[in-house]
Amino acid sequence: MKRTSLAGDSCPVARALDVFGDWWSLLIIRDASLGRRRFGEFQASLGLAKNILATRLRTLVERGILKTVPASDGSAYQEYVLTPKGHGIFPILVALRQWTEEFDEHPNEIATILVDRDKGKPVKKLALYSQDGRVLGAADTALKPRPAAKRARRLAST
Repeated sequence: MKRTSLAGDSCPVARALDVFGDWWSLLIIRDASLGRRRFGEFQASLGLAKNILATRLRTLVERGILKTVPASDGSAYQEYVLTPKGHGIFPILVALRQWTEEFDEHPNEIATILVDRDKGKPVKKLALYSQDGRVLGAADTALKPRPAAKRARRLAST
């Protein structure tokens, strides 16, 4: 069964999910963020069938999240590295991690904590800030049409 594409959806969350594809893709991105680069490293970490891993890696390369480079050891293999677009996913991974740390039924079973590499201290919880520096929650925000989107709808209805 072919998955419905959300690439043209007007919702940015739906568009992002179209790029990531599924949880395997996010876990591959997580592993790449942790320094894994080779097919075998991803396969050993995730336990994912080789054909599924190959498909996910190919898709992440096609979508500009990963790129292939020659192996750093000079062998004939290729390695997968995050692009700037791929590095941009890091805050999303942190948000998912912090949400789990807060709401998981068994947080003590989580094997790691995210720390500042230089100081060794846990990172602060991500927060959303207003233009003037106030911390915002969901009730403090609203969605409104972009001016260009409003204009496009008006032109389409004439």
